[in-house]
Amino acid sequence: MKGSTGHAKHRSSSQPRLILVSNRLPVSFKRDSGKLQAVPSSGGLIGALEPILKENGGVWVGSAGTEDSAELHRQLQAAAREHRFRYAPIILSEEEEANYYEGFSNEVLWPLFHDLQSRGVFDPVYWDFYQRVNRKFADAIESIAGERDLIWVHDYQLMQVGRVLRERRRHAFLSFFLHIPFPSPDIFGKLPWRRQVLEGLLDYDFIGLQTARDEHNLVASIRSYLPEARINGRGDQRIVTTNRGVTCIRDIPISIDFRDFANAAAAPEITERAQQIRSQSPDMVIAVGIDRLDYTKGIPERLRALRAFFRTWPQFRRRVTLMQVVVPSRENIPGYKELRSEIEGLVSSINGEFSDPGWTPIQYMHRSIPRCELLALYRAAGIALITPLKDGMNLVAKEYCATHIENDGVLILSEFAGAMAELHTGAIAVHPYDEVGMCVALKQALEMPVEERQRRMLRMRRTIRQNDVLRWRDRIFEQMERARPRVKLAA
Repeated sequence: MKGSTGHAKHRSSSQPRLILVSNRLPVSFKRDSGKLQAVPSSGGLIGALEPILKENGGVWVGSAGTEDSAELHRQLQAAAREHRFRYAPIILSEEEEANYYEGFSNEVLWPLFHDLQSRGVFDPVYWDFYQRVNRKFADAIESIAGERDLIWVHDYQLMQVGRVLRERRRHAFLSFFLHIPFPSPDIFGKLPWRRQVLEGLLDYDFIGLQTARDEHNLVASIRSYLPEARINGRGDQRIVTTNRGVTCIRDIPISIDFRDFANAAAAPEITERAQQIRSQSPDMVIAVGIDRLDYTKGIPERLRALRAFFRTWPQFRRRVTLMQVVVPSRENIPGYKELRSEIEGLVSSINGEFSDPGWTPIQYMHRSIPRCELLALYRAAGIALITPLKDGMNLVAKEYCATHIENDGVLILSEFAGAMAELHTGAIAVHPYDEVGMCVALKQALEMPVEERQRRMLRMRRTIRQNDVLRWRDRIFEQMERARPRVKLAA
């Protein structure tokens, strides 16, 4: 193996730490009336990883934006005093942010890895900045990581960090988790820098992926584009050997803190707020869509299916309303501005065609919503419409189920969401491009007997509870032990 390190829950000066690395810190900064304010960041990655560092301690390395100041560092230090881990911020220039993040990460890798390569912009300048910023992250990690610390890097923005660190620290233990899908070899092969990306990934000792499909695609891409690599293993993991070392690859689906969501949803104030939301749409079923603004989420396709549904079965008008939340994202990228315009145009058109006094088919919100409001909305909704064109996991699906403490509610879920592999026993599966099939699924959900709804939800909630984020952490650490048998990683 390439390296050795470990991790312990209670760390002495000689014990190893967990160095967790992601593109963003879980704290964001914005200026309000000239004053810098720290606000919690949102997103599935942060929601899944923060409980692990709160439980185990360590250091979180990530970007804090493009503005460096003494006030920013003071606020991060103050935030760190509230828990057991600290922050190591990286400040990017505006040029780096534009070319590494908005450019290579989100105009090359993001569409390509979601099978939408026609949206890709393969600018070599983007690749140059991607490598530059990955080196910048590696510099920051090297400055704080001890020889035995576990360095755990996350997601597609940082796939080359391992390569830089491996050149400097031959015996470090490096782990990586990809939160988005990995494409099939014919799609991945469109990337001009495919070999460099694969070689960078194989400088990690362990690679975790969301689904068996992703593991298969990565291994198949290695076979196609790194023919000198030797691949062994059956069952639950693959071992790849190159002249630089050995890498273990395993699919381990990420999850949520089930008990936290379930307990929070049961709070009296959440119950009361959910009842208030329902009372605003009396005698109707509330369907909910919670999505970040992104073309992979299938929001326009979902809205067009809803329009077709009301046209096909007019008897369901006034019986269901969709509360669609679109969380702002990547608004500096032109395609995202166009997507927002398309969504809002569809909402306006559908509401104009079908609205009656006292009933609006779609209640649209383009904003982030507080966690307490999100929990109440989950509980108020009898149906969740989660229909991405492709998704690594989609933790919203798991959050919706976890909050339905009465074991009620219906989940309509895209077959291309990673969560479908675990939730197929209870969800209604849909093809997000199949408008007719989406209509039929919505009709099935509205007509589903109470007993079947509860039976389906009970199965999904049991699966999520048994495979929550702490179990995910334990499985990851177990695999790291297998990748380096002499290392003991304590959870």
